[in-house]
Amino acid sequence: MYDYLIVGAGLYGAVIANRAVSMGKKVLVIERRDHIGGNVYTEEIEGINVHKYGAHIFHTDYEEVWKYVNQFVEFNRFTNSPIARIGDELYNMPFNMNTFSKIWPEVLTPDDAMKRIESERAEVKDKEINNLETQAISLVGRTIYEKLVKGYTEKQWGRECKDLPAFIIRRLPVRYTFDNNYFSDRYQGIPMGGYTKMVERMLEGAEIRLNTNFFDDRKYYQSIAKKIIYTGMLDEYFDYKFGVLEYRSLKFDTKILDTPNYQGNAVVNYTGSEVPYTRVIEHKHFEFANTDKTVITYEYPMPWKKGDEAYYTVNDDTNNSLADKYRALAKEESNVIFGGRLAEYRYYDMDDVIKNALEVEL
Repeated sequence: MYDYLIVGAGLYGAVIANRAVSMGKKVLVIERRDHIGGNVYTEEIEGINVHKYGAHIFHTDYEEVWKYVNQFVEFNRFTNSPIARIGDELYNMPFNMNTFSKIWPEVLTPDDAMKRIESERAEVKDKEINNLETQAISLVGRTIYEKLVKGYTEKQWGRECKDLPAFIIRRLPVRYTFDNNYFSDRYQGIPMGGYTKMVERMLEGAEIRLNTNFFDDRKYYQSIAKKIIYTGMLDEYFDYKFGVLEYRSLKFDTKILDTPNYQGNAVVNYTGSEVPYTRVIEHKHFEFANTDKTVITYEYPMPWKKGDEAYYTVNDDTNNSLADKYRALAKEESNVIFGGRLAEYRYYDMDDVIKNALEVEL
């Protein structure tokens, strides 16, 4: 009999496993994929740690979380400074003075930028901010919205911006300084040697079974542990009793190129609707790899259906209402802890996932 059965070897499951093992508990981790790490899994290709499921940049303001992850690996000094490309134009992100002065050549000072953006924000001044389009215009004006927000967002979510909830873009960084650092958190970096190395060390002392699906023999797995940590899809656990929650999926097309430097940046966002992918990731720049070749990944947003990999929850009113019904059922499960993005049906950054896993009562 195990003290804990952990369903899923991603960040949430790995942190719980690490804590439980340190308490002397017997822990089994099962993972339906053929590797640990969940979506932060990295694989070495051509001497480069490739982020197999999209770019993952660790950033946090939680000192306790930063200290915790640094127990397992050293983090480098990577700073997330993505580039936005539309047609043959390149712009710095997040939206800052470098962006504003290039879009509007007459903008030279923060005051110039604020006046220009304020003049464009006027079109929604008396309107209800009830969708993503009006929210974006209220933050950065129509020019930036049309160039750098609209196409990217509609590709990502598969809907027009006017049909998306406003909260999706409320975290949009806008800075009146010449600062290309996307995050304002105190701590930021990439694990040296890749995320897989970090998760491997978190899981030390736990038994791990890969290619193992909890739902293939649910009664058996429920019988072999005193407590279950579940990190899979919330609605799937309850056999979609109230209906299927909505997710978004992704497709990745990874190529090895015979050049040492393809785009000069880890992440380039393609904001035009004419390009089917949302971004191109050049993985070597995450860890400053000095190699003769490079590895790039085209990231395509995809609709989701049952059986597909779920990457993003769609937290609009309809889905949140449905998720609340499942969350109520989850509270009735006395020996199951639901944790992580999918099991809670909430959008979390990596540091929030880790913080939640550190704080849960075992």
